[in-house]
Amino acid sequence: MLTLAEALKLVSAQSILCIGDLMLDDFVYGDVVRVSPEAPTPILAVKREEKVVGGAGNVARNLVSLGARCVFVGVIGDDEAGGMVKSSFADFKDSIEPHLVVDRTRPTTRKVRFVSEHYSTHLLRADWEVSAPVRSDIEDELIAKATAAMPGVGAIVLSDYAKGVLTPRVIRAVIDHANKLNKPVIVDPKAHDYAVYHGATIITPNRKELSDHTRRPVSTITEIAAAAADLARVVGSKAVLATLSEDGVLLHVEGAEPLQVPAYPVKVRDVSGAGDTVVATLAALLAAGSDFAQAVRIANAAASVVVGKRGTAVVTPAELRARILPAAALAAEEKIAFDWGVADDRVREWRAQGLRVGFTNGCFDILHPGHVKVLAEARGACDRLVVGLNGDASVTRLKGAGRPIQDAHARADVLAALEAVDLVVVFDQDTPLELIQRIRPKVLIKGGDYTRDNVVGASVVEADGGEVVIVSILPGHSTTAIAQRSARETRQ
Repeated sequence: MLTLAEALKLVSAQSILCIGDLMLDDFVYGDVVRVSPEAPTPILAVKREEKVVGGAGNVARNLVSLGARCVFVGVIGDDEAGGMVKSSFADFKDSIEPHLVVDRTRPTTRKVRFVSEHYSTHLLRADWEVSAPVRSDIEDELIAKATAAMPGVGAIVLSDYAKGVLTPRVIRAVIDHANKLNKPVIVDPKAHDYAVYHGATIITPNRKELSDHTRRPVSTITEIAAAAADLARVVGSKAVLATLSEDGVLLHVEGAEPLQVPAYPVKVRDVSGAGDTVVATLAALLAAGSDFAQAVRIANAAASVVVGKRGTAVVTPAELRARILPAAALAAEEKIAFDWGVADDRVREWRAQGLRVGFTNGCFDILHPGHVKVLAEARGACDRLVVGLNGDASVTRLKGAGRPIQDAHARADVLAALEAVDLVVVFDQDTPLELIQRIRPKVLIKGGDYTRDNVVGASVVEADGGEVVIVSILPGHSTTAIAQRSARETRQ
């Protein structure tokens, strides 16, 4: 089986075809200030509005966020909402290839949700839509575009929101053609009769849908497993993934024991689009070569990330690694930045959360107790600690030939393993001044062998409203002394 790192790396080389019901999700956020004198309804004082591509389009956004490429086939109306959808796809021109059929007889599906930010509660949803099946000429265009794209993709997603795009004829044509090409088909179902999905690779009903379409009880895991097995026989699928909200998910695969994956303990803010994240992750992982069990475990983790966000959200590989891997395994993955752009993003997130960012720096060639003490005290002076690490060439210029003893990757790995360190950023200059100007920390920390006057970047930080903190050091510890003593002992 692939490791998580291998699977996520392979995802970036995949292209996925998504066909389904496209919509515009509009979230209007504000605070409820009082009850209307005109009717017993709350008045929302609007603060902001977010418009994103939703429905099957959110599957495409999730695929791109995971690093894959998406070929998208769908229908829009000749209206303002359709224009917004087109513009949104244009923002992803390098990663989403849209093939949009314009139907002038129906509006682009649009859902406006009014949300109380203070309580994270949906107050009202208003829909503009026509749910009737598309005309036969529109079906022809959809089938032609989907089948033409299939040879170049690794998996196909049918994202069915029952708005009329995925008619029985379209579904049949897509699944049959995919099976001829031996491409996996992942179905997020909403049809009245699941028999239309016959021959799909995996189908992902929720608990209620599973019960409704099998006419079986689904109160216990045993009952859910039996219902999933029954649905697999009816649909002729290799697998069924039942999504169970707070009970996680259950996977049925032909010839294997049912696999229940528990839900992650998270604070749920918004479940909008969580199913899109599940099918996108399944498709990307199956295309990359994961088996059903691994793909489902990762999809379950992905869903737990997005329900903790507001709106129709997406998940990134970094968020998946953070959710799945233990903290110690994340050091090299999550806490090291050779690319300063990565550091920019991380610090921007912390600053947006109102966190106090601190900065210290050094060569850290051989990490000793003196370093550990300074870093621990530095972390105590801020909410998040960024450590600037001299690159190899920089260390050689500062310390002379034979240094560094360990290269920058090794030194960064050791630093990142410390709980006190939140981010390691490697710099190649002789001083960290340029990095400090970019990070703009609120606290600049150095050990007690420095004074305020000889701390590089002190004036920059103070001019930006920050402060310089000198922390005590542990006497008798020096990397240079350790290196010299080791050299003498080697010669003896």
